[in-house]
Amino acid sequence: MVLTARRRASPAITLSRSDHERLVNLADVLADRDPATADQLAAELDRARVVADGRLPPGTVRIGAAVRFSLDGAEPRTVHLVYPGEADIEKGRISVLTPVGTALIGLTAGQSIDWIGRDGRSRRLNVLEVMAGEPVTA
Repeated sequence: MVLTARRRASPAITLSRSDHERLVNLADVLADRDPATADQLAAELDRARVVADGRLPPGTVRIGAAVRFSLDGAEPRTVHLVYPGEADIEKGRISVLTPVGTALIGLTAGQSIDWIGRDGRSRRLNVLEVMAGEPVTA
């Protein structure tokens, strides 16, 4: 995924300190095996506003949150954003390392993000609703 400012600037994102630290470590570990994915995640983390764990604004997409979104204007779907080892598409759990997962992290309802997919197509994700999710500690 290559995020782009083609249509508009990338939206502001906010992450809790613990999610940010864990995701930075994940990007570092991933750098040798999948540099493109690690770079995309790192780019999102670099532009994030980081707040204390208890200060994350309600309705912000974090690891463990349930999110209803629309991709490219398609029918909305709801997923839980999780770390890679917990991903299970059949159960609606998507990894933060997928293009959609990386796009979702730190957004709030009403925000949109554009990027160019690995296939070269322009993509647009709209966050419709963020439901409370417990932080994932595993």
